[in-house]
Amino acid sequence: MQNIFEQYMIEPVPGQIEKNIQDIQKTSEQYVNVEYLKKIFSMIDLTSLNTQDNDTDIVNLCRKVNEFSGKFKDMPPVAAICVWPSLVSTVRRNLQAGGIKVASVAGGFPSSQTFREIKINETAMAVEAGADEIDIVMPVGRFLDGDYIGVAGEIKEMKLAAGPAHLKVILETGVFENETDIRNASLLAMHAGADFIKTSTGKVSPAASFHAVYVMALAVRDFYRRTGKKVGIKPAGGIVEPADAVIYALITERILGEEWVKPELFRIGASRLSNNILTAVNKLRSEAASDITWF
Repeated sequence: MQNIFEQYMIEPVPGQIEKNIQDIQKTSEQYVNVEYLKKIFSMIDLTSLNTQDNDTDIVNLCRKVNEFSGKFKDMPPVAAICVWPSLVSTVRRNLQAGGIKVASVAGGFPSSQTFREIKINETAMAVEAGADEIDIVMPVGRFLDGDYIGVAGEIKEMKLAAGPAHLKVILETGVFENETDIRNASLLAMHAGADFIKTSTGKVSPAASFHAVYVMALAVRDFYRRTGKKVGIKPAGGIVEPADAVIYALITERILGEEWVKPELFRIGASRLSNNILTAVNKLRSEAASDITWF
């Protein structure tokens, strides 16, 4: 497994990543416009992963998604609704709006600290309940302990259990102390079959960061050049401001090209961001417009 990392290992020039991010930030303001924010909105995984979530909460969320196009006629729908495994069937029964995926966390989310068999069965059960996409957490403790073969094997088994569903592997980048670990975790997940790599569960601080997504995008680029497989990127965790969401998309576009910035290959995991984008679009059209709290 170490040989996989060595195939790709390109040490960046010290400070170059931060400089590149700063350059993107300087030019990002021009993209905080109606059309680009609408594009960002179409790539949101509308997420409800609260301890107190229940059928009533998720039925209400689905109702808002179903009624969204009638209320906001010129806005695209979100990409997916992401919920706990036990609530997937609730989404599947109540979601009527077209073109929106049903996503579920699984595999012992958010810590991945449970038995392997439970992770695999939970993944399969979430898909059986109707999930189109599965978000799992890499067993980070084992990765940091150097058990790369074991970690890859577990992801492969969950990929198999997911069947036709897309598998998003959460790296929990906030626990890594250096970009080499972020890069290696990205490569390991992709070699094990990840369809997306994702920054964070949102349950650990720090969550998403520009630096982590930049390193992940470099790994996706190098993996694509070597294998021809396009793997998606999902920044998630603490992304609230529309301007920050734009920067995450621009980082991905700068490294991977505009073709990557679409729902098939780019998502943002968020809950509050959706209302903030609706508000921002509203105010760009009229300074006197009020805040929107639809979701």
